[in-house]
Amino acid sequence: MVEPLLSVDNLHVEAGGAEGPQPILRGISFSVGRQRVALLGESGSGKSMTARAVLGLLPRGVRQSAGRITLAGQDLTGLREGAWSAIRGKIAGLVLQDPRYSLNPVHRVGRQVEEALLLHTSLSRRERQERVLDMLASVGLDNPRQVYRLYPAELSGGMGQRVMIAAMLIAEPKLLIADEPTSALDHAVRKQILELLRGLTEARGMGLLLISHDLQQVADFADRALVIHRGSIVDDLPASELARATHPYTRALWGARPSAATHGTRLPVADWDGLEEARP
Repeated sequence: MVEPLLSVDNLHVEAGGAEGPQPILRGISFSVGRQRVALLGESGSGKSMTARAVLGLLPRGVRQSAGRITLAGQDLTGLREGAWSAIRGKIAGLVLQDPRYSLNPVHRVGRQVEEALLLHTSLSRRERQERVLDMLASVGLDNPRQVYRLYPAELSGGMGQRVMIAAMLIAEPKLLIADEPTSALDHAVRKQILELLRGLTEARGMGLLLISHDLQQVADFADRALVIHRGSIVDDLPASELARATHPYTRALWGARPSAATHGTRLPVADWDGLEEARP
């Protein structure tokens, strides 16, 4: 059996509060191979916190209390902060949802895409520049040399997201985590970015963990769908089967998709008590 790129076993995350620790993730377990896996759920269900826990990016006051995480055969559990620099960018990359808050506004695009090469390679300045120009071209940016010299404020939303993808892929990681990478884009550009991610990950033999709340998008794009509810994974199924899901929470999510057909009508509401009982 081929070992998965990412394996998460019994991961618990909690945050401190006035009434004591509050659970955020409740012992979740999953794996990602060289495939496109989507983590689905409502806002606040724990999707983004899962991505941050995997890469050791939990915010202050939030801690991983248990669980084992392995990435490309390396155990990340309890990894010290100084050791993460060899992981982030080189083995796993993270694309966030809005490049306006991810790109440094005072540095040019070329410098920001080049950062991972400075950290993880011994290439010369000329070699790094050529790699960056090639990467900018591979993510579909016209005139890479011009884009190389631009500041983030001079980019459109779609261009900014392509630059972020270039920055995360420049060091050739094995796994890419994309946290709502199209939520700040219009519909046409969303499709372009997803097709770009599909093509790049397939060409490079990478794994992709897509964080999303858009079920139709996941059904069209991903290989597998993991459905998370209140910090627990309640369903794991082929993404193409989302419309025929048997779990009540997944069915409720699919039925609540807004569309022209449901405009002006009341969307279904999940039976929370029933869902608690239906958890595996």
